[in-house]
Amino acid sequence: MNDSASSGTTGKIRRDGTVLGFDVGSRRIGVAVGSAFGHGARALAVVDVHANGPDWSALDRLRKEWRPDGLIVGDPMTIEGGDQPARQRAHAFARELHARYQLPVVLVDERSSSIEAAHRFAADRAQGKKRRRDAEALDAVAAAVIIERWLAAPDDATGLSALPPT
Repeated sequence: MNDSASSGTTGKIRRDGTVLGFDVGSRRIGVAVGSAFGHGARALAVVDVHANGPDWSALDRLRKEWRPDGLIVGDPMTIEGGDQPARQRAHAFARELHARYQLPVVLVDERSSSIEAAHRFAADRAQGKKRRRDAEALDAVAAAVIIERWLAAPDDATGLSALPPT
């Protein structure tokens, strides 16, 4: 991991523990849960983002229910690996998560995660497992993809202290 300490929290995220993953958007945040022993990740919920920020009460309920050992946030860098407004939002959200929950937080490259989520959704629709109205859950499926990427390569994640200062 680029920085395993995650800004003041001791230790890395336990690979055998539970994690919550987040796909941060300007209107919604997809949330998923996963663990190495839980056979990957699964989509949980989509949380609304309002003018004053995310629905923290919904996020608080998910944290209380799943008791994660760490939090994984998708890092929406450009194809070239550069910065963009969505990336700044995700970094700010990651810092807020850490300040609020005092858990290790890492960022994982999320390039193409939404495309992968859309392909999974289309395949499930073709098999009759999903309906068109389930499409709003795509953000949560993208969060599951983000967790799976972390599970596959945890050392590629970036800790909070490696982020540029705010």
